[in-house]
Amino acid sequence: MEEYEKNIIPHIEAIYETFTPLEKTIADFFIRNEGQMDLSAKSVSKQLYVSEASLSRFAKKCGYKGYREFLFCYEQSGSSASHPPASDQIKTVLNSYQELLNKSYSLMDEEQIERIKNILSEKKRIYVYGKGSSGLVGMEMKMRFMRIGVNMEAITDDHIMKMNSVLLDEECAVIGISVSGKTMEIIESLKAAKRCGATVILMTSHIDKGFRSFCDEVMLCAVKENLEQGKAISPQFPILIMVDMIYSGMLRSDKFRRETLHDYTLEALDEKSDRKDT
Repeated sequence: MEEYEKNIIPHIEAIYETFTPLEKTIADFFIRNEGQMDLSAKSVSKQLYVSEASLSRFAKKCGYKGYREFLFCYEQSGSSASHPPASDQIKTVLNSYQELLNKSYSLMDEEQIERIKNILSEKKRIYVYGKGSSGLVGMEMKMRFMRIGVNMEAITDDHIMKMNSVLLDEECAVIGISVSGKTMEIIESLKAAKRCGATVILMTSHIDKGFRSFCDEVMLCAVKENLEQGKAISPQFPILIMVDMIYSGMLRSDKFRRETLHDYTLEALDEKSDRKDT
């Protein structure tokens, strides 16, 4: 795999909210610039209709002595000669994430994502079953999808999964998350959900012919040796990629309504935070 590139754009983005409106204009220019052009202070000041002094203040706020030093680092971004190579440990982590991203792209089935998106849009109640790290993904799903109007509940206790079957019917969907595909509490709970008439979706990294007998959809996620043990990176990562694909699809399908709901939930959280502070 090629060397990872370092540049100063993430640093500019990290302190973006501390900039004045004029400095944000300058920051936007450097963040979005992708072509080769004259970036001298004189040229940039003319393009942006700002003074060279403003460029100098911007550079200093970014942590540089002046615009000339800022420009030198900006132009050197991505040059392996300007940065020491990453350690083997860091490369292992980054390469693992890149490998899983590539595998996720290979496994992605847009038609299936569309079907799952429609299921989540049509069903009145959605339950997500998961244990351990998969349970954490379920909680993340609940928080995110609730914000766009999906009635979703995450269940991480296998006893409650069993009891929850009395609430299930054809108006429900159950999503089971098991990276190994061998978490028996999840598998048995999905079988019970199917018997109750619920639509069943399994998110896993392994295919088993038996899954088709009780699953309406089996969504495959990427896998890597020892991933479940979390030795190098979080085992939640491959599942979260697939969750994000579904989430993005749902936002696009009813963009105005879902984004409005999302904004309302953020406003409600802000109001609650303000009341606590007073």
